[in-house]
Amino acid sequence: MTLAIFDLDNTLLAGDSDHAWGEFLVEEGIVDAEAYRQANDRFYQDYLNGELDIMMYLEFALQPLSIHSMDNLLEWRARFMDKKVRPMLQQKASELLSSHRERGHTLMIITATNRFVTEPIADVLGVDHLIATEPELVNGSYTGKIAGIPSFQDGKVARLNDWLAATGATMDGAWFYSDSHNDLPLLEKVENPVAVDPDSTLEEFARSKGWDVMSLRD
Repeated sequence: MTLAIFDLDNTLLAGDSDHAWGEFLVEEGIVDAEAYRQANDRFYQDYLNGELDIMMYLEFALQPLSIHSMDNLLEWRARFMDKKVRPMLQQKASELLSSHRERGHTLMIITATNRFVTEPIADVLGVDHLIATEPELVNGSYTGKIAGIPSFQDGKVARLNDWLAATGATMDGAWFYSDSHNDLPLLEKVENPVAVDPDSTLEEFARSKGWDVMSLRD
């Protein structure tokens, strides 16, 4: 079994679903608009700069899940998918996924964005295996905390290793596609690293290593 692993935000998607979810909450009046927008933008810039405090960000990002009913959250998420996510879908990304399927590869998305936001996106993309940051659920409600290790930076490697141990799969011949220098720990672990519409730090590193660099933007 050959793994074809994909980052989600700004890789398969032409945008960031985590940041877009925050924008959606603001636009729908679900959160305090000005304060939430400022914090959401600040955390996103920290991510782009490679300076994100992931635990502080998750405390911020998961808090809205903990104060609303699951019925409301699911209704909002369905609207979010139509309003924010579908415009970010890319034909070239769909074609890339299809090319790996046709080669018999096992497709996986691994993302720092939480499972509540990303699970329906993986379903739309037809990717069965998803490693995402796990919001803690207790008695069917979100607590605002995380369960386990966030799948961010080195955490992506740790979470993938847990999955490999549980399934008996290996990294032999594996591919990993990402846009972000935050994913260098995993990019350096695979035989076939690919920089996709990379940030400047990743592009410079990828070219110095002779990695493939490509674009999925339509």
